[in-house]
Amino acid sequence: MLSAREAQALREALALRAALAEGQSLTPAQAAALRTATAAALRTGPGAARPPARRGAAPGRPAARSTAARRAPSRSTTARPTVRPGRRRTARPARRTGVAWSTRLRVVALSTLLVPAVAALVLPGTDGGGLGDGPLDSTALALTAQTSLLEEAGRYRQLEQEVTQRQVELQQARDAEQAALLHLRDQQTAVGATAADLYRATAQQRYPLLGLTVHDDAATAGALLGQAVAERSGQVLTGEVLRARRSTLSLAVARDRVAHAESEVRAAAARADVVLATVRSQVDDLTPEITSALAGLGSTPVSGPQEERNQRATARWQQYLGRLAAAGIAPPPAAAITDPENLPAGFSPALSPAGQPVPGVVWAIVDTSPVTVLPAETVAAVSSALSQLGKPFVPGTSGPDTYDCGGFTAASWLLAGYAVPGTPQDQWAAGAAVPLADVQVGDLVHAPGGQDVGIYLGEGEVIGASAGTYQVSVQPLAAGSSATRVTLPAPAAANPPLPVAEAGACGAPLPPPGERTAAWGGWSNGQIPGDALCRLGVHRHALRCDAAASYGQLDAAYTAAFGTRLCITDSYRPFAAQVSAFTRKPKLAAVPGTSNHGWALAVDLCGGINVGGSVQWSWMRANAARFGFVQPAWASPGGEKPEPWHWEYGYIS
Repeated sequence: MLSAREAQALREALALRAALAEGQSLTPAQAAALRTATAAALRTGPGAARPPARRGAAPGRPAARSTAARRAPSRSTTARPTVRPGRRRTARPARRTGVAWSTRLRVVALSTLLVPAVAALVLPGTDGGGLGDGPLDSTALALTAQTSLLEEAGRYRQLEQEVTQRQVELQQARDAEQAALLHLRDQQTAVGATAADLYRATAQQRYPLLGLTVHDDAATAGALLGQAVAERSGQVLTGEVLRARRSTLSLAVARDRVAHAESEVRAAAARADVVLATVRSQVDDLTPEITSALAGLGSTPVSGPQEERNQRATARWQQYLGRLAAAGIAPPPAAAITDPENLPAGFSPALSPAGQPVPGVVWAIVDTSPVTVLPAETVAAVSSALSQLGKPFVPGTSGPDTYDCGGFTAASWLLAGYAVPGTPQDQWAAGAAVPLADVQVGDLVHAPGGQDVGIYLGEGEVIGASAGTYQVSVQPLAAGSSATRVTLPAPAAANPPLPVAEAGACGAPLPPPGERTAAWGGWSNGQIPGDALCRLGVHRHALRCDAAASYGQLDAAYTAAFGTRLCITDSYRPFAAQVSAFTRKPKLAAVPGTSNHGWALAVDLCGGINVGGSVQWSWMRANAARFGFVQPAWASPGGEKPEPWHWEYGYIS
């Protein structure tokens, strides 16, 4: 029998299945509820007492590792590539905590069939019909995998912050060590100088009392004074020696602190490396069916031709993974294909147009034709990237809700077990450069000038967080780009900076000389679709996503100063609303189609800010620019058209 707690978890699991069907991501609490319901189903369902059958281990693979999640479809006649005998899988943690990832996937897959049946037996009014179909099962597995990978990525980010903090402490310890060393040297110099003076002094100078004589009473006073001075010099030397000894001890303590700080940095870095290895181990276990479903999770529909381009790229990727699945080909881990002379069985080196081996990818034969097989980590990175299509672009962010170009590529590859720097320039400097003619799906593609980066998708297309479209989108590969391959070892020396080019950060278009416009994204004034904007959390107010993020920071600072949130009356104003405002207030409202509100880059504020010279307005005048908001000259008190309530994101008018 199920306990009341388990029965409640089972009810929640049914709601979760409906969420899975809609492609929603699981929260940690929902994932825990699903696992509880799964355990209940496995314990009470038919055949629960029988352990699942295991296949024999493939040559070169640990026997304890399940391969059920990778079993090829029954219609396939192509042998699945396996690792050669004697070859060991690399980059595996020596000790795994919890249940093996493949086992977790198998349990969740089994639960998708058992949970509805058990629910129908123990929960009144439950109808389990219609559940357990294949696509839903793949989606459930993909959501479970995504949730687990996101948890590991969050853990790595925490450890990354710890490593950074430890490195700061290490630098402080080294600075203290250097200061102690300099102080010791000063003390040693002082001791040496005083000792040298004493060494060069004559006996008469060191011991003036030797000059006393009964025949010269006048010399007595001078001899006594000289003796006092000599004794004082001796005392000074003794003090300097003692201070030098203390400095020596201080230096030893400082060096111990440096050694301890270095140990802490190594320990934190090792823990972070274990998390990355765990992520790589998990993605190595994902089947093409699961990564195909992962690519379609969470993407946000967008308006216009961009949506069709995004969908075509996703469909092309899923077709590629479907072809691998149909042939029973499981992408190998990157570590298994680094040596073209020693590849897993069934694979051969991929060749460039010049006939040279392409490092980091292999070929397999499908229907008598060679097919490029990417590493499992690359497959996971590309699928994770595609699942973020439509997410807003915001400078300086790396997910999970908004991204800039460097943050997007770093976040995508982190979910594949690789930590890459967070900026396009650093990603180029630390990456393994490959010729653009040999670029492969998953490679980082750096636009001319090095200020923009994306992930190559094939067919001359790149996915990235673009400042041109202000969203994660599929864009054409820019001519003259450069490429790096994440799965290859980093170069011994950093790549030289790319030549300077006339390009904005993350693909932001440069305005024509002499012109200043607020236009963006290819939209017309007042015609920006809602899915290209971000809500401010107040009524239906929205702005361009980077402006919305900055507004949130401005709101937090204002709240800290005044105890109340910013009061807002207007933000993005669609064209129809501009027409209405101009009809009602022709002297105040801009001509429809010309308002900066129509670019989603202007706000009208209230609560005292609307009164020029007030405390609130003065605070905005002094602080708003720190968050990117300014009041144009024409709107300032005393301006051409005073509107103290009107503030814009950047100098756009």
